[in-house]
Amino acid sequence: MEMRAVYAQCLAEMMEQDKHVCVLDADLAKASGTRNLYERFPKQMFDCGVAEQNMASVAAGLASYGFKPWIESFTPFATRRICDQIAISISYAGMNVKIVGTDPGISAELNGGTHMSMEDIGVIRSIPRMVIFEPVDEVQLRAAMPVLNAYEGPVYMRLFRKVQPVIFPEDYRFDLFKADTLREGKDLSIFVSGMMTKDALDAAELLKEQGIDAEVINVHTIKPVDRETVLASARKTGAVLTVENHNVIGGLHSAILETLAQEKLPVCAVGVQDRFGEVGKLPYLRETMGLTVENIVETAKKAVSLK
Repeated sequence: MEMRAVYAQCLAEMMEQDKHVCVLDADLAKASGTRNLYERFPKQMFDCGVAEQNMASVAAGLASYGFKPWIESFTPFATRRICDQIAISISYAGMNVKIVGTDPGISAELNGGTHMSMEDIGVIRSIPRMVIFEPVDEVQLRAAMPVLNAYEGPVYMRLFRKVQPVIFPEDYRFDLFKADTLREGKDLSIFVSGMMTKDALDAAELLKEQGIDAEVINVHTIKPVDRETVLASARKTGAVLTVENHNVIGGLHSAILETLAQEKLPVCAVGVQDRFGEVGKLPYLRETMGLTVENIVETAKKAVSLK
């Protein structure tokens, strides 16, 4: 299933069980996959129009009265456009609002650089109290949604809208604050988030053929990062590679570097190299931004060589 369809299904289940759960969108319900919820839950769905700052403020107001609002828009409009409202009206005020940014990074494709947010994690990471979560596949998303809804506090979820390769088994047990080790290894730790997880696993297979045993860990919650898992893996392997669909400044790479600041270990990165996006389909954008299996392999070999 498309990730947005799973997201909408989970919202429907939560809205059915709890009338305090509501959804606010910025005239993008169709894009977010929640359009059909308007007929089923007319008193719990709100179209705020193309006015994201107002949407965030309305959500904060609803939360102050005990509602559990989820707000959704394309990633740049759910983060950098409403940064002040997130910081003051939501996080500073301690409001229980869930923020969903769709089409993160290069997945914005043909919408181009204006809609291609490479800095959203960096923006939100700098705001106190915020939790940042990025699901890998529909299994993890389905397991995470009720956990996020039950969490008392503001959360930002970075949601790839379309179909993602399934990584986790159906009996997967989700822990919001615990990273998932997908593959054990002894030569290199690969910390990966979101849509790049399948690529990291494919790269690990290729590295194995070249004599490098890579450990792959999905860091689904980028703030707060799972320090215990990160430190244990890095100390075991002695070399680190981060892989993300985000600017290497401010995102997963920065979070891992901050965690390992006192460790004398090589840390390399595969991610967007501090640039804006452009119009293109995913294969072209992956190549242009260096978000390929081949680049993961070559950068991983560099990290191991620096041990």
